Amino acid sequence: MTENEITLAIIQTLKEGKKKSFQDIIEELQPYDMAQQYNHLPIKHRNKFILYLSIEQLTSFIQELEKEEQLDILYKLGIEKSTKVLDLMENDDLASLLTDLEPEKIEELLSEMKQEESQVVQNLMNYPPETAGRLMNNRFVWIPKHYTIREAVDKLKHFAELAEYLNYLYVIDEEKNLVGVVSYKDLLLGDLQDKIEDIMYSRVVKVDVHTDQEEVAKIISRYDFVSIPVIEEENKLVGVITVDDIIDVVIQEANEDIEKLSASGKAIDFNTKPLVAAYRRLPWLILLLFIGLVSGSIIDGFSATLEKFVALAFFMPMIAGMTGNTGTQSLAVVVRGLVSNDLDFKEVIKLIFRELWVGIIIGITCAIMIAIIAFVWQGSLTLGLVVGSSLLITLIIGTLAGTIIPLILYKFKVDPAVASGPLITTCF
Repeated sequence: MTENEITLAIIQTLKEGKKKSFQDIIEELQPYDMAQQYNHLPIKHRNKFILYLSIEQLTSFIQELEKEEQLDILYKLGIEKSTKVLDLMENDDLASLLTDLEPEKIEELLSEMKQEESQVVQNLMNYPPETAGRLMNNRFVWIPKHYTIREAVDKLKHFAELAEYLNYLYVIDEEKNLVGVVSYKDLLLGDLQDKIEDIMYSRVVKVDVHTDQEEVAKIISRYDFVSIPVIEEENKLVGVITVDDIIDVVIQEANEDIEKLSASGKAIDFNTKPLVAAYRRLPWLILLLFIGLVSGSIIDGFSATLEKFVALAFFMPMIAGMTGNTGTQSLAVVVRGLVSNDLDFKEVIKLIFRELWVGIIIGITCAIMIAIIAFVWQGSLTLGLVVGSSLLITLIIGTLAGTIIPLILYKFKVDPAVASGPLITTCF
């Protein structure tokens, strides 16, 4: 069935109260598809949709929704049923969800959960936001280094339902320090009597609980892992971060950078109050206002020249727009580089010269075209040369500015995504 046909079939079963037919449809859907179906339903059918789901289905489905929708469903379920769902949710997702709640509500929900699960979630929430500690999950499989492969496989079978990914098994010593990692493939190919410490990789790529989430994303991308272990002081294994959480981080960081590049500020969405949104946007816009006044006064100083050569005024907005555009494109390249790579001095110099050549090639091409247009339109070779050379120079300067300004801001610990875009656009 198509998505619309599934929606109609679900509505029909809800109207007729056919719970078994409803389950027959739902059991064929992935959690994401269930969430999409829920959002497509008319509001009057959503309560029954939730009531017809099992606790396990509710748990998998609710994690695919936005936070506001998750909280709304938890309130509808009531404290008893909602705490059963919370007990089954991934601990990192639950910690992220509870972060935005009032302290009293957090305490109420946690107090109703199983004590062990509640304690784990509280521990995660103690780590700073956007760090590895807040992202990690404590549901993973670890094995002592003295185990044989047979013992490891037996433990893996017993605890398989607790592990989100079974690609790697993490090896610990008597003090629970991380000492190695074994892949699922190694277990399959090894002899059942082989010792884990003899087949494990002792050089483990790991992150500390306080590592920034962007750095975690870089490491997972660099090594193509599907999960990475998280340690505390003295190399104690405390959790695992999986690739699905990192994908969420990448999307979140990309959205934040887009907001900053457009000078819309941080965390402004459909639900942000007007005063808050204005407060977050105003500082940079006020600065750009004064820069614009300086630019206007410079242009005003050449007003007499512009009166004599009116055609120049026609080309000025075009030159400014093209320069701002090429500067912003260079900015985007640099910001992506700063997010995804650790740029050293050699890489920075290489990037600057690369963008310089880009500016020269673009500048020469566009300058020749606009010079010809100016000459044909006005019949003045001088005007064509002036406009063409002006465009060439400004495009080169714009490209270099879009490369160098964010690098300087980054050096002085200022977020280049916030300041560079509006600054370059205003200046040119």
